[in-house]
Amino acid sequence: MPTGLKINCRDPSEANIVVLCAPYDRSASFRKGTVNGPAAIVASLKYQMETYDRYSQALPAADRKVALCELRNLNRCSPATMVARIKQEYEKHLSQGAFVLLLGGEHAVSTGAFQALATRYAPREVTIVQIDAHLDLRHDDSDYSDAPSGIYAHCTVMRRAHELGFNCVHVGTRAYAQEEMLYARKHGLAVFEWGQGPVPEPRGIVESIPTRLVYVTIDVDGLDPACMPATGTPVPGGLEWYYTISLLKEIFWHKSVIGADVVEVAPRPFDVVTEYGAAQLCYTMLALREKRNT
Repeated sequence: MPTGLKINCRDPSEANIVVLCAPYDRSASFRKGTVNGPAAIVASLKYQMETYDRYSQALPAADRKVALCELRNLNRCSPATMVARIKQEYEKHLSQGAFVLLLGGEHAVSTGAFQALATRYAPREVTIVQIDAHLDLRHDDSDYSDAPSGIYAHCTVMRRAHELGFNCVHVGTRAYAQEEMLYARKHGLAVFEWGQGPVPEPRGIVESIPTRLVYVTIDVDGLDPACMPATGTPVPGGLEWYYTISLLKEIFWHKSVIGADVVEVAPRPFDVVTEYGAAQLCYTMLALREKRNT
């Protein structure tokens, strides 16, 4: 039996699901390579997944039209142009009624998705749930680089989201600047920090989400590096694999997920663990969405 997600729609305007690849890593501050992340994830997504998703007990996109789109030459763009291109492409697919799964690339690419969502939804009615080792609440990346990218960087993405008016819930946090935690406390952001006490129950995290509508953004460094070693900044600790699946099941079952992304996969030679795991997260999220909507 064929395996993997079937890319069966050549015309994205007719698709129910669009997998949007955003290969970009210009502001990466440690280990680069996330520009190659989308292609690696897609390869696993198309050819290595079992057709039946055991976590959701469903078939992802069983009767859906699925299109694959890539924003080419994104790494040649300035940060502002990169965000604008992603926003324009994402907005187009939203307007055509598709569910968009965005693949990075570094986390900065999510800013384009957030800007697009802000044109379709009232931001205060949407919560962005971030699984990430970092808060990504810096104003800019000036303390990371001698040639900074400015306000559109991997470490600023949730600051930009909050400034747009979205609610923010941070899960797996275990590395941050003082500036970021002060910002989170000042604005009352929900931060579930790892390694500072008992691991919270997934249901408790979902109960902290103030809205029905949710966008899920997964930086793979949010998971334990034992699960996701090939990433730009693999911080020790993090979410265990089955905990992550349980959390996603709670989110998709109790909330209405309007979009998702998986970012910060930086493939390395002779090691496919991370791109395979990232593809499985994508596959399971699509399956959970399919099961909830049927």
